[in-house]
Amino acid sequence: MSTQDQDRKEALIRQFFGALPHAKALGMEVLDVGAGQATFAMAYDPRFIGDPDTGVIHGGAVSALMDTCCGAAAMSHPDNPGTSATIDLRIDYMRPATPGQAIRAVAECFHVTRSVAFVRAHAVDGDDARPVATATGTFTVEAP
Repeated sequence: MSTQDQDRKEALIRQFFGALPHAKALGMEVLDVGAGQATFAMAYDPRFIGDPDTGVIHGGAVSALMDTCCGAAAMSHPDNPGTSATIDLRIDYMRPATPGQAIRAVAECFHVTRSVAFVRAHAVDGDDARPVATATGTFTVEAP
């Protein structure tokens, strides 16, 4: 794939994921995407608190962020000629996200076959390098 084709693909992915209704509702932002990697962020929002006593964001919001970021990484891989959908996603929650802090997900598509893309990701908050969650998943590889 030429650099120009990859740039065009990345622009389309940014546009697609930026327009997804759930991504917009959760305030997701595409920070970076390209060549099998993606970084998304989600600002802290009191609407998504899962535990009112602590102010911790619900795991479902973190899960949606990671799934969406992983999908973008799968679609951006140079060996994936088309779209992608989640086949399986495993998320391990390592610790509660810090109340008041944005959550950032980083995903890498590390292998693509004719029909399946394999992705791993982690989510962190603030300046803390300790993961909030990690994920591994498989995604479809579809012809354009």
